[in-house]
Amino acid sequence: MRTKEASNSAELLTYAPFTLFPTPVPKAVFRQAVDVQIHYNSLVDKISQSSDFLEEALASTIEVDEFTSRLFKIHKQILEEGRSQSVVLGLNRSDYMLDQRDDGSSALKQIEINTISASFGGLSAGVVNVHKHILKVAGRMEDSMAILDNNPGAGLARAIAKAKELYGSERAVVLILVSDDEQNIYDQRYIELELMKLNVRTIRRTFEDVCVRGSLDEDKRLFVDDMEVAVVYFRNGYVPQQYKSQQDWDTRLMLERSHAIKCPNIATHLTGTKKVQQVLAQPGVLERFFPTELHVVDQIRATFTGLYTLDMGPEGDKTVAMAIQDPERYVLKPQREGGGNNIYGAEICKVLQEAKGSERTAYILMDMIKPTSSHNYLLRRDGPLTVSNCLSELGVFGAYVRQGSTMVMNEQVGHLLRTKSSVHADGGVAAGVAVLDNPLLY
Repeated sequence: MRTKEASNSAELLTYAPFTLFPTPVPKAVFRQAVDVQIHYNSLVDKISQSSDFLEEALASTIEVDEFTSRLFKIHKQILEEGRSQSVVLGLNRSDYMLDQRDDGSSALKQIEINTISASFGGLSAGVVNVHKHILKVAGRMEDSMAILDNNPGAGLARAIAKAKELYGSERAVVLILVSDDEQNIYDQRYIELELMKLNVRTIRRTFEDVCVRGSLDEDKRLFVDDMEVAVVYFRNGYVPQQYKSQQDWDTRLMLERSHAIKCPNIATHLTGTKKVQQVLAQPGVLERFFPTELHVVDQIRATFTGLYTLDMGPEGDKTVAMAIQDPERYVLKPQREGGGNNIYGAEICKVLQEAKGSERTAYILMDMIKPTSSHNYLLRRDGPLTVSNCLSELGVFGAYVRQGSTMVMNEQVGHLLRTKSSVHADGGVAAGVAVLDNPLLY
């Protein structure tokens, strides 16, 4: 990774932080997470096609959350104009923790699903060989051989390549939309290299680059620097601060209006909001998307934890009272990606008590998942090498490609384990809190 002090330098680098040893994970819950991923892919895709559901689910949020509101306005404009591309590409990552039950067993509970810029599909592959080597050196040959092969980046690239093939132009390129200040560039580069192996050409551009040197022709085909773009892969544009001006919002609209395949398109981006996650947990909602597949409903619902609305009205009032009475039991979540945004403990009371009118509807409330801790060494550039009490989070990558009504590809393509010291409540690898890890199944 690049360093925080020089996040634009290709000369000054550090290693991505990682655990010295892999973390034990029960085989049954790991398999559960892997097996349900194709159903989550289908669910995300179905929601993205249901404009009525998205509008209904996000109605209260877009009134008070400006970022979600601006995304939704683009979504509405695209619906009014008509979508110009029938091929849909989704690269998702569903994140879980293992909640400890009273009987000592573990239950897989979803934290969130990421539908835009799901990261560490590249770097996570490298940790496999590191842990295999460490376990061999430690004399744990059997454990070393038990570490699962894992290469999410290759699967993500395969889906991008399939979408590009369906676009139908040999000369067209894949545009990776990036920020001009990217510490995690090599995770992205890994997927570019996998695409290179598949003879797919990629270009890296920022919002500003596309604004200045991008255009649509009369057929809405997107050109950047005179190159036709088949796929726009967003590794930027998922938090408000990445839109530095109205110009960036105009560029996002141009990309969405284009004939290029967007990953994600604006509807899929909105599907990943916390509010949609909370609405899906309400009784009868999943059945709306899988009316004849109740086994799929059961598999997905089994991963839900308690999720509560903060909409105005008696139910939202009840949620507020419940949270203020016992804030340690809950997490308050805004509609934001990227880690480090959640609110815990006494701060929940402060935010909810100070929220004026409908401001509280910018958040959802979720049960606090309480995983069993483990002990490990966290290897990072700036930290002492001491044993830490650790908590882990399992992510599973999914990739799908749909053309019209035909699902061309729907796969689970790998996993990611991130581990952090239990002293930190929130934050991912890119945020400088968690480190890369591997599951050691038992």
